[in-house]
Amino acid sequence: MHIANFTNTYLPVISGVVRSVRSFRDELTHRGHNVFIFAQEQMDYTDKDPFIFRYPSLNLPTGIDIPTAIPISPFIDRLIPAIKLDVIHTHHPFLLGNTAATKAQELNLPLVFTFHTQYREYTHYVPFPMETVQNFIKSTVDRLLQDFMRRCQHIIIPSESMRETLVNNYGLKNNFTVIPTGVDLEAYRTASGEKIRKKRRWEKDIVMISIGRLAPEKNWPTLLHAAALVIKDIPQFRFVLIGDGTDRKSLEELAKELGIQKRVTFTGSLSFAETPSYMKAANLFGFASITETQGLATLEAMAAGLPVVAVEASGTRDILKHGQQGYLVENNPEALAAAIKRLLSNPERMQKFAQAAYKKAQSFNIENLTGKLLDVYEQAIRDKKKNRYVTVVPPVSVPAESVTQV
Repeated sequence: MHIANFTNTYLPVISGVVRSVRSFRDELTHRGHNVFIFAQEQMDYTDKDPFIFRYPSLNLPTGIDIPTAIPISPFIDRLIPAIKLDVIHTHHPFLLGNTAATKAQELNLPLVFTFHTQYREYTHYVPFPMETVQNFIKSTVDRLLQDFMRRCQHIIIPSESMRETLVNNYGLKNNFTVIPTGVDLEAYRTASGEKIRKKRRWEKDIVMISIGRLAPEKNWPTLLHAAALVIKDIPQFRFVLIGDGTDRKSLEELAKELGIQKRVTFTGSLSFAETPSYMKAANLFGFASITETQGLATLEAMAAGLPVVAVEASGTRDILKHGQQGYLVENNPEALAAAIKRLLSNPERMQKFAQAAYKKAQSFNIENLTGKLLDVYEQAIRDKKKNRYVTVVPPVSVPAESVTQV
């Protein structure tokens, strides 16, 4: 099968969307399929994999530290008809997502869309903070998303929480399947954290690790405040944050204000290959984001056998069960800190949660989930031949507060 993936973000950017695109691409390629990636151009970066094609991009002052793809490329326009695609899969509804939909229409190809992101939660990047303007923008985003879904043959949703959101709040009626992003479990089985602990001089530390883009929607200040509360009682506690972004400087300043800068490590972005070893170097995983559609970061931590303390929110709650693989708590530093200290005070419970986390991660094997993805592609091909599309019948309105959630 020849499959085109359109995504506004790809390597060297590290995000949940990029991890999803790459994980499925690797497994599909392993099975003998040809997967073509169409993504944003990135200066000073050379692709190592074949079949990756770049649209020009600009670094716009959007507040998101990712180049914005400009969906114009005469070369790609000539290329796409020549590669004889079977299906087009887009990972965004805007920019290159619109290009994907246009190409699907022009070439009479099925269009599949994965709902990775709660787009209405990113409108704060538009520089008009007034509530009335923000509500208008959110409503506009909702309508555009509904219109885009109607152009598709199938919608892939990464979690049950997001399925409920799309069905109940956006009026999605048919042609959708819940397929979370899988994890390359072998990478975590073979990884070791001993060298990282030695290299970083963490041998005597109790390490809580987290990962994600350093941006407002990830709720990092709450986790930093929680870490400060834990450090007061457990001086050997260390918080390690993997990732980079526009908020890094302000978060580093916050750590200084809290007096914990020596107990907080900002690693910056790490490659896919490095991440499993860093996860294995930790004792537990902490997470405070309330904007996740799946909770992929939490799942990767569980694949490393880490117990979890996280804010109870959509996406995360789909991966983690409270009291089984860790704790889900209210969205405040005091609740997070209390749960972390409770967990650390009981090594037997930590071990129990760690074992349960690792076992739960096994059900998200990328091989099994890729099989489900191929089933969706086959169904989309059949639906396109019969001129069947996704049906969206939205409610009277989508309330601004109805969605709490890259």
